[in-house]
Amino acid sequence: MAVSKVTVHFPCPMERVWHTVTDLTHTAWRSDLARVEVLDGAHFVEHTNSGYATNFTVTACEPPHFWAFTMENGNMSGSWEGIFEAAEGGTRLTCTETVTGKHWWMRPFVPGYLKRQQQLYLDDLCKELLK
Repeated sequence: MAVSKVTVHFPCPMERVWHTVTDLTHTAWRSDLARVEVLDGAHFVEHTNSGYATNFTVTACEPPHFWAFTMENGNMSGSWEGIFEAAEGGTRLTCTETVTGKHWWMRPFVPGYLKRQQQLYLDDLCKELLK
């Protein structure tokens, strides 16, 4: 199991950060995704640019402070949680992601993959919020 926890400050209101992160109908800012399929209020599927699907189940939604979900695909399972806090001059977002590779041979690569994916997500989010 790999765990990555990152805290980032954004110079914009908490409601804007919350809306950008949780609005599954507007995900064009995500450079790694082709689309997101919303199944219902608690389930959605992310489709990567290469067509790989990951299923998500929202486990907690407390606007605009806390959002959490589980995720699973053929290669991994895990969870993500985001804590949104008002901070001086903007918003502090703390993301904690936990991932377990489903295949033994993948497990050594999971921590590096997780860090890269989380950094890409946060870089994309920063670009979107600073438009």
